[in-house]
Amino acid sequence: MLWTRWLVLLLCWWGAVNATTTAENGQYELAKQGESRADPHRQRSPPPVEPLDFGFVPAAVYDTHAYYEPGAIGILFHMVHAFLYAVQPNSFPKDLIVKVIQQNMGGIKFHEWRKPDNVVLLLEGAYYELGFLVCATIGVLFVVLVPLVGMCFCVCRCCENCGGEMHQRQRKNTDCRRGFFTATLIATTIFIILGVLVAYAANHNMSSHIKNTRRFINTNIRDLKTFANNTPAQIEYMTAQYTTAKNKVLSELDNIGPLLGGRIHSQLEKEVVPSLDTALRMAGAMREAKEALESVSSSLQVLQEGTDQLKDSLSTERASLSNTLSDPACTNGAVSPSCNVIRSSLFQLGINADFSKLPDVDYALENVNTVLKTDLSNIIQKGYSSFNDTPRLVKEQTKNIVAGVKGMLDKIGNEINGFTKMFPVEASLANFTIFLNQGQKNIESYYAQIDQLDFYRWIGCVAVLCTVVLILSFNILGLLCGTCGYDKQATPTTRGCLSNTGGNLLMAGVGFSFIFAWVLMAIVTALFLIGGNVEKLLCEPLASRQLFQIIDTPFLVHPAKKNFLPGMLFQNPNIDLTLGSMYRECYDNNGLYHALQLETMFNINSFLNRTVYNKDLAKVFDSVEVDLQDISLLEQAGRDNLINFANTGIGIIDYEAYLAEVNKGITLVDLLTFAVDLEGQADQLPRGALENALKGHASSIRQIHRELVVPMEQAMSTLNQSIKLLQKTSSDLPVKVTNILSALDASEYLISNNASHVVKQETKNYVQSLVGYFKQYTNWVHDSLIAEVAQCKPISNIVDSMEIVACSFIADSVNTFWLGLGLSSILLLPSIIISIKLAKYYRRMDTEDVFEE
Repeated sequence: MLWTRWLVLLLCWWGAVNATTTAENGQYELAKQGESRADPHRQRSPPPVEPLDFGFVPAAVYDTHAYYEPGAIGILFHMVHAFLYAVQPNSFPKDLIVKVIQQNMGGIKFHEWRKPDNVVLLLEGAYYELGFLVCATIGVLFVVLVPLVGMCFCVCRCCENCGGEMHQRQRKNTDCRRGFFTATLIATTIFIILGVLVAYAANHNMSSHIKNTRRFINTNIRDLKTFANNTPAQIEYMTAQYTTAKNKVLSELDNIGPLLGGRIHSQLEKEVVPSLDTALRMAGAMREAKEALESVSSSLQVLQEGTDQLKDSLSTERASLSNTLSDPACTNGAVSPSCNVIRSSLFQLGINADFSKLPDVDYALENVNTVLKTDLSNIIQKGYSSFNDTPRLVKEQTKNIVAGVKGMLDKIGNEINGFTKMFPVEASLANFTIFLNQGQKNIESYYAQIDQLDFYRWIGCVAVLCTVVLILSFNILGLLCGTCGYDKQATPTTRGCLSNTGGNLLMAGVGFSFIFAWVLMAIVTALFLIGGNVEKLLCEPLASRQLFQIIDTPFLVHPAKKNFLPGMLFQNPNIDLTLGSMYRECYDNNGLYHALQLETMFNINSFLNRTVYNKDLAKVFDSVEVDLQDISLLEQAGRDNLINFANTGIGIIDYEAYLAEVNKGITLVDLLTFAVDLEGQADQLPRGALENALKGHASSIRQIHRELVVPMEQAMSTLNQSIKLLQKTSSDLPVKVTNILSALDASEYLISNNASHVVKQETKNYVQSLVGYFKQYTNWVHDSLIAEVAQCKPISNIVDSMEIVACSFIADSVNTFWLGLGLSSILLLPSIIISIKLAKYYRRMDTEDVFEE
């Protein structure tokens, strides 16, 4: 049918798109990995691709539940299966059937059965059917012998033989024998009734479930319609999801500046930013040097002025204290030692550090101020800005390429949509739906005939059972009349009418048993052979899927055709497709694409060559050339500024002289300590003018320390810090400046000349991320085709439904019917014998034994 070919072609195309694109993506990635290993500079792995959400393919909901639970009658079914297993315990003859089919491909010819190979197969088949043959032989013997025995029995009784003589001998155990025969006949009758009930239950079960077959037909056809109606929507949904990948790629292309440019920037900043940071720190060092020089100049001025004042103050105080010690009171013997001690320490009131000899730093400060007139920090910030402008440069220089890629993506989308519209899937599936509707109507038109035929079948089975019921009726009535009318006191010739009627009814049952038993056994034998072999050769292997193995046997139907199913569907028997694998895939509700292995049917490389995403994108982006020569990290003014800073003269300042003076004390002795000692010596003197004068000098010394020494100490501390900072900054300053300029030159050279490698590397990573989105789409299409699109559960449901109807509804019911009917037919034999024996005790005899005293 045309619709199936169009559907298969479309599904196959989707599968091939995924398979080929996935393979090419794999080759492309392997090539990239090879380049990565070959290039020692390639260290950075491509960034992970953001997962895309394609949603879920609209799922089809199927109504058929191909499951059957027989209920209570299942016990009878198990009994039948156990009996058939006892009759036929051999495993399914798969190899035998395959040999028969392969050796008789041209048809079965009678004269060819004489060939040795066919004789062997015939013997193997007979051995497999041995159980059935034995049972069938017994049935045939029953059918043949029962009417013959019945005829002979009738003739024999007409000749007053075989119990036909109306005479009963009197025996002592008569009552015991009659009771035994009665009980045995009752038990036999009960078992026959059970057999009739089993057969009737099977007959009724078949009729009731044949009506339920309509439900399976309706749900399976409805599922096929659902399959036909949902498949176009599912394919359209998959096609539409290309837009998801496309939009993501377009979004990445719109942001190519931050993405690709940002990646290039990230790679280059490892070399560029540290050099700029070093230059920026040097700009900060310039400002710190200026502040330090200003601090040195101001501190040096404070110290020089303070030194002059302190020298004068200490000289005046030393002279005054010397005059005080010249007082006659110091000549006193008790005071004289203290005065001598004080007099000997007067030389300590002097200046220790001499800052007047230190050179000024005005020249270096003037040069630094001149250098700082150029804002080096601003120049360096311009370098930062120029380098950080890489994303904008990339976007500007790739806008034509991006536009071309966008056009290519639109073209791919149009080609995909155009390719899917080449196949009239919807029209074909609409025709398929019409076909299903017409087929359903045709099937429903046979419902009345099926019901009528089933009614006739049911009537026929009931009529067969009625013959057994008729015999049972004579047996039951005979037992009732005979038992109720039996009089122990009556002699055989004087038995009552009711008892005699019971005996006649039993004999009537015997007559009808001879008439119908062989007919019933013939029916049982025929149904046994048919139903039993259907169960063993069809139902059991179908349930175990061994039947599929026969159909899937390679070269079964033709020596040149390997597989039957693909040869029938696609005229290509070499495809590794089996009925069993197809059934399993459909049973798991996978897609028809995967179940039929449609990816092996069509070669659409010509289409893929025009729409392979990764190669096209790689080819376009291989032409990407980002020119970063416009990036300037440091203007010439900044370079000159750094060189001028190195020549400002801060490196020739005599830092050792400064540090030598700074490390000295301002005075020869700590004035506070001197004042304390002076007060201590004064306290040792007698109270008087000398003591007060000395304490006054101690107070003056403290005032000098507070007003002159403390400010000088603060200025000296500031000078010490500034000198050390300047010394650190000026240490190898020309070398530092040269290194900074060399690093900047190297960074600019890297940007101008070696950035092409980085651009190419990051462009490949960027393209790979774009390809990753299409790879996600193709992988999603592949997974959807396998598990979600055109789910073929209806196909396995049809097989399972046929198995349920043919085996569970019909075969099991037929087998249960012949089991019950066969049980009843076989039990008619002991019923005949027992009824004949028991009738002697109920019928009125013509003569009897007479005993004289």
